Amino acid sequence: MVLAGFLGMSSKFTECSLGQMYRRVDANGTLSGGPMHYLKEGLADLNRPGMTLLGKVLAWFFALLCIGASLGAGCMYQANQSHAQLAEMLPLFRGGQGALIYGIVIALLVGVVIIGGIQRIGKVAGYIVPFMCGIYVFAGVLMIILRADEVGPALRHIVTQAFQIKAGVGGFIGVMATGFQRAAFSNEAGIGSASIAHAAATTSEPIREGIIALLEPFIDTIVVCTITALVVVLGGQYGDTQLEGVALTSQSFAQTLPWFPPILTVAVLLFAFSTMISWSYYGERCWSYLASPRSAVVYRVIFIASIIAGAVLPLGSVIVFADLMLLGMAFLNVPGLVLMSNRVGRELKTYWQRYVVG
Repeated sequence: MVLAGFLGMSSKFTECSLGQMYRRVDANGTLSGGPMHYLKEGLADLNRPGMTLLGKVLAWFFALLCIGASLGAGCMYQANQSHAQLAEMLPLFRGGQGALIYGIVIALLVGVVIIGGIQRIGKVAGYIVPFMCGIYVFAGVLMIILRADEVGPALRHIVTQAFQIKAGVGGFIGVMATGFQRAAFSNEAGIGSASIAHAAATTSEPIREGIIALLEPFIDTIVVCTITALVVVLGGQYGDTQLEGVALTSQSFAQTLPWFPPILTVAVLLFAFSTMISWSYYGERCWSYLASPRSAVVYRVIFIASIIAGAVLPLGSVIVFADLMLLGMAFLNVPGLVLMSNRVGRELKTYWQRYVVG
C-alpha cells in the first residue's frame, strides 16, 4: 500500500491536472470534468490515427463503470462498514432488521445533502473530513506512543511477513495485488474519480490543482493507512479470522485505548457519510454525461436505494462488486494518462517557470 501510495501521487497529479484542463461548463453554468471529458477530448488532441475513436470509447465505458463504482465502493461499502461499526456499539442495530433501519436513516440523511448539489456536498464534506481525520490520526499516534517499544518489532513483522520466503513468488504477488487493491480503494489514484471533484475547484491553474491532489495519496494511504496497520499489529487482533473490516480496527484500538471505539464509531459514520455524498457527485456527473442532466433524479433515487442495500448485504459481496468496478475504471483511465503524460509534462514545466519568476 505504501508503494502504491507513492506511485499514486504521480497518477493523481496527472489525472487531476487533466480534469482541470478539459473541464466544461454546461448551459446551466455547471462545471463538469473528469476522465469522461479528458479521455474523449485529450486523446483527440493528440492527432494520431485512431485516437479520436479510442477516446470516445474509453470515455463512454469509464462513465458507465464510474456509475457502478459510485453505487458499490462509494455507497454500498460505506453503508455496510459504518453499519458494522455502529452495530458493534449499539445492539439495537444488530441483525437484518437493525441493518435495514440503519440503511433507511442514513439514506434519508444522504438524500437531503445530495439534492442540494455540489455546493452543499462540498460544504458538508469540508466540515466533516478534517474533523474525522484529525480524531483518527490523534488516537492512532497516541496508541503508537503508548506502545513505542513494540513499534520496531511490529514494523519488522509487517515487512518480513510480506517478503517471507515460504510464501514464494505467488505469495509475494498476492501481497502486492491486495496492497494495490486496498490502496486504490483508499486514495482513488489512477481510477480517475477524484479528478471529477477537482475539476469543479475554482482555479485558473490546472497544474496547481494537480499538485494539491497529489498530497491525497500521501496523507490517506502512506500516513493514515500505515497508522492503521501499526494499530492492528500492535493490538494483536490481525490473526482473528472472526474479525474483518472496521471491526478488526475497532477491536485493535480497544486493546490499548478502551475509550476510543465509541469515538471511532462516530468517526466511521462521518467518514462513510462524507464518502457517500462525494461519490454521489461523481456518479451523477457520469450519469449526466451518458444521459440527459434532467434525468439525474433517477440516478439519485438509485443511489439512495443502494445505501439501504449495502447496509443489509454481506461484506464479501459488496467488496467484490466494488473492486470490480474500480479495477475497470483504472484499466480505462491509466492508458489515457500515459498517452497524455507529455502534455501534462509540458504544462508543468511552463507553470514551474512562471512560478519561479513570480
